[in-house]
Amino acid sequence: MENEIKKEKNMSPITSIIIVIALITGTSLYTVRLPKNQETETLLPPTQLNKNTISFQNGVELPVRWKDMGVKMVEAGVIDKAKFENLYSQRGGLSETEKKLLTSNNNENLVITPENSGVILNMLWAFGLANKNPILENGPMMDKRYGGAENFASTGGWTLSKGGAMGHYSMHSFIKLTNEQQDLVERVAKNIYRPCCDNSTYFPDCNHGIAMLGLLELMASQGVNETDMYKFALKVNALWFPDQYESIKTFFASKNMDWNTADPKKILSSEYSSASGYQKVLSQIKPQPQKGGAGCGA
Repeated sequence: MENEIKKEKNMSPITSIIIVIALITGTSLYTVRLPKNQETETLLPPTQLNKNTISFQNGVELPVRWKDMGVKMVEAGVIDKAKFENLYSQRGGLSETEKKLLTSNNNENLVITPENSGVILNMLWAFGLANKNPILENGPMMDKRYGGAENFASTGGWTLSKGGAMGHYSMHSFIKLTNEQQDLVERVAKNIYRPCCDNSTYFPDCNHGIAMLGLLELMASQGVNETDMYKFALKVNALWFPDQYESIKTFFASKNMDWNTADPKKILSSEYSSASGYQKVLSQIKPQPQKGGAGCGA
C-alpha cells in the first residue's frame, strides 16, 4: 500500500480513489488501488460496533429474499466455503443462521444486525463483485486512468473465492435486471456514498461500495422502489459505519434538523456520507468519542 498520502482540499479524479481505512482521528490514508505483485492486507477482524441510537440493535430486515444465492455463489466458486468458514472460525464461528446463507436453498429475507453486519457485508461483497452488470463493465472501475479494475480494494481484497477475484468479476448472471431496473440501480448508485472514501456506489472501488451495489441490484430485481432503496441503504450504511452516522446525527441535531424525518437520499449524498463530507461534518460538532470506522477488508 502507498503510505503518507496527503488529502487535498479539492480532490481530483485520481485522489478521489483515496479511502480512509482508520477513520476520523489520527487518520492514516491508503489508496484503494493495490500494487500488483504485492500481497494485500485484507480480511481483517471487524471493528467492534459502538452501541448507539441508530445502530439498529434489533436488526433490520431487508426487502431482499436471499433464497439460494449463497449456494449459487459457492457452486460458482465466488465464495470458497472452506475459506469463508475458516475465516470465521478465527472469530468464534458462524451461527447456524449464517451458515444457512451459504448452504440453504430456501433463505427468507436477509436480516442485518450489529453482530452479523460483517458477514452480510462479505456476502453482498461477493455478490456485487460477481454478478454481471454494466456498471462493473463500463463504469469508472474500467477507466484506464486507474490501471485496471483488478487494482482496487473491492477486487484485489476479495481472497475468499476459488481462483482470483477477477476470474469472477462481472462473470456470473445470478440475477438479470430489466432495462428499467438497471436504470434505477445506476441512478441510485450515483447518489449513495460511504464514509470510507469519496466515490459513489457507481464507482465501487472498496468492499462497502461493491457490497452496496450488490444490495441495490437485489432490491431492484425484487421490485423495491427508489424511495425504499435509499431508506434501506441508509440503515445498512449506519450498521457498517455506526460511529460515523452517529456523528452525522449529532450534526443534524446541532442544526435543528430532525434525523428521523430527513430524506435518506440527502444523508447518503456526498455532502454528508462521503469521506470528505463526513470530515466537514465532524469539524462542525463537538468531537465525539470514536472507536474507528469499518475498514475495507472482510
